[in-house]
Amino acid sequence: MTEDEARQQLVDAMRALDARGLNRGTSGNLSVRFGTGMFVTPSGITPDRLTPDLMVFVDADGSVAPDAARPSSEWRMHMGLYQRRADAQAIVHCHARHSTILACAHREIPPLHYMVAVGGGASVPVAPYATFGSDDLADNVAATLDGRRACLMANHGLITLGPSLPVAMAIAEEIEEQAAVYCGTLAIGGPKLLDRAEMGGILDAFGRYGQRDPER
Repeated sequence: MTEDEARQQLVDAMRALDARGLNRGTSGNLSVRFGTGMFVTPSGITPDRLTPDLMVFVDADGSVAPDAARPSSEWRMHMGLYQRRADAQAIVHCHARHSTILACAHREIPPLHYMVAVGGGASVPVAPYATFGSDDLADNVAATLDGRRACLMANHGLITLGPSLPVAMAIAEEIEEQAAVYCGTLAIGGPKLLDRAEMGGILDAFGRYGQRDPER
């Protein structure tokens, strides 16, 4: 990806999150790995006002250009994940409604449906709470995402990572759908869960599913 492509991709993705109802207003943030650091969305700007030049390059040491916009308050979380996860090329953090409901209840998404496995595990766990933008939050999320592609953030929202921004976006959309299904089952007595052996087979099968796409 060129710099121009990275910047435009972030703008398009933020608008897509808003259009799909996965995020609202100035909440949430996106990033893509680039060179020695990352491009991340700016702080406090609604999707309709975003332009490619507002995307912020943050180097590995946390430095930004003097004339750059202020990066998202969650930039430490993004950078921490890139430093820990060589497979992460893009990160999506959003406040999707059903995922956030569960996050605020500190309730993980259990193995109620085989598509829960798109998050990289038999369930979607909840990272312990820490103040937004803090190093503690970055550490909590990184530890919870170990070996996975998605987790909820206690009293906060949803975060996913992937080998590309489209893949990370697709994971976020599917996890929100599973969160909505789970919330629905709780209203009618709760789900009947798939067992560990079945989810293990599903996770293995997911590694062979679909077309051979190097981004996946």
